[in-house]
Amino acid sequence: MFELKRIWLDKDKKMFQQWAKLMERSGLSSKENTEYTVGVLNEGELIASGSYEKNIIKCLAVDKEYQSENLLTQIMIHLMERMREKDETHYFLYTKPSESKIFHSLGFHTIVENESVLFTEQGSPNIYDYQELLKEHKHTGVASSIVMNANPFTKGHQYLVETAAKKSDHVYVFVLSENRSEFSTEDRMNMVKLGVSHLPNVTVLPSRDYMVSTATFPTYFLKEHAPLDVAKTQASIDAQLFKEKIAPILNIRYRFVGEEPFSPVTEVYNRSLQTVFADDLKLEIVPRKEVEEVAISATNVRKALQEKDVELLAHLVPQTTYDYLKKLKKIEVELSGNY
Repeated sequence: MFELKRIWLDKDKKMFQQWAKLMERSGLSSKENTEYTVGVLNEGELIASGSYEKNIIKCLAVDKEYQSENLLTQIMIHLMERMREKDETHYFLYTKPSESKIFHSLGFHTIVENESVLFTEQGSPNIYDYQELLKEHKHTGVASSIVMNANPFTKGHQYLVETAAKKSDHVYVFVLSENRSEFSTEDRMNMVKLGVSHLPNVTVLPSRDYMVSTATFPTYFLKEHAPLDVAKTQASIDAQLFKEKIAPILNIRYRFVGEEPFSPVTEVYNRSLQTVFADDLKLEIVPRKEVEEVAISATNVRKALQEKDVELLAHLVPQTTYDYLKKLKKIEVELSGNY
């Protein structure tokens, strides 16, 4: 008799070992972060499993010997019921392309697919709703794009946008909607809008769940702790989604990114963008703006804030960000002289 039950991967070492082996046999990674995991056991042996993190269903696996037992459907129904209990009504799902039929039958729709990964969703607001939002902000001409976290918005970010604006009919700046940074989504969006307000051919938009998010690229937020092999797979999906579902809507032909000397996972992302875009989109890598031979980074800005180094801060962020940080009371000591 099969038993469906929650399994605690962080508390039960023996069960974790069984789960990791099941992932390995199924060609999946055991390095994925999970919030909740359910398993199907046969006399204590784990024969099937599924997990979710936030609203992303992942790590779905059924041992080859038991794939005729309809266990995957049972796991999916259980996971979606659990997610509904925590008021999640929009789900994302990563799986293998060979499994598309069963998930389509459960109401999931494909967002993007490649040889190794099928990325789907169910519920709303979905990719079609987001595309409608983009259409409302479309401008004429050939466009460029920038995707940034802006945590916070620096002179480096501003320089990147100004560089793109000089070379483009229009620039769309997508600010990450994911609320996993020191500054809130609202504050980051506000700082970007203020910092580019002098550029008439720039539009600032939210990324929602479709660019560098927990759904498309969760390892991005792990930074130096990110497993780079997993990051590469996720970065490729994120790049493909942008190429196929975002860029055509706004006639985007160019994507501008800053050169990345600091973060390995961001460098993996830049390389993935270049590979996936191929000849369809051009990736423009802009050398980072420097102050006294030091590259500007949001990390250095946050460090200056922590150390209350307002003199350095004034060199790293534009006036608009400086004023906004004062408004947030992140800066309590006034800069001597004129900024």
